[in-house]
Amino acid sequence: MKLSKIYDPREMNSYQFVAATGLVMTLVAHMILLLIGKSIENFQALYACWAVFFTLGAIVNYNSKPGSDHHHHH
Repeated sequence: MKLSKIYDPREMNSYQFVAATGLVMTLVAHMILLLIGKSIENFQALYACWAVFFTLGAIVNYNSKPGSDHHHHH
């Protein structure tokens, strides 16, 4: 079990990377909304969605074999 698959972007799979990027963008958007005094109903639900997406990606990443990049070579 390599913990770096959770925090190192070079070892994350695409699901984890998309979730981490989505989380950062959601945080930035949330800060902008707070600065301009606006609110969006259920905006916080995005955090749960990104967490689930990241967790599922981490499970897939842990269960993948090293070097299995899913490319088909002929």
